[in-house]
Amino acid sequence: MVLCDMHASALVHTQPSMDHARNVGIAIDFSPSSKNALLWAIQNLVRSGDSVIILIVLPKGSDVGSPHLKTLWFESGSPLIPFLEFKDPKTQNGYGVATDSQFISLLDNLNLHHDVIIHAKICWGDPKEKLCEAASNIPLQSLVMGSRGQGTLKRTILGSVSNHVVNHATCAVTVVK
Repeated sequence: MVLCDMHASALVHTQPSMDHARNVGIAIDFSPSSKNALLWAIQNLVRSGDSVIILIVLPKGSDVGSPHLKTLWFESGSPLIPFLEFKDPKTQNGYGVATDSQFISLLDNLNLHHDVIIHAKICWGDPKEKLCEAASNIPLQSLVMGSRGQGTLKRTILGSVSNHVVNHATCAVTVVK
């Protein structure tokens, strides 16, 4: 597990010299911590030639969006949705995703100024399970996610999504505070 603090003043990062593209997943729930994770991934991990997969997990009982899409893709999650299609509000509404303009702007900037391919994948269910499944099924070489910073008692009772993913995902996981 790699734990990063967005406010650390002396973050040193070196890019491994690999000649092939990677599948880099970024888990997004539109919270401040997932925005930090997205920023960290853009600034420190994503490089030219990578495929960036934005992973969004909606609650199992979510009643927004097209019931046909949820029925069709409930078990496996959506297919990979190209970013230009995903950023269309009609597509977001169809899948029941209420995005934030800041996230779309950051992804737009990444798409325009870097040689990367961006897709979104929407899943329904428990984020712990769905993020691990996506890491294995896509497959991802790296997954970046935010930490909600729950207290010890709440984390003990409810469990930590990031802790579960770090311990069960089939790829490297970076948790950003």
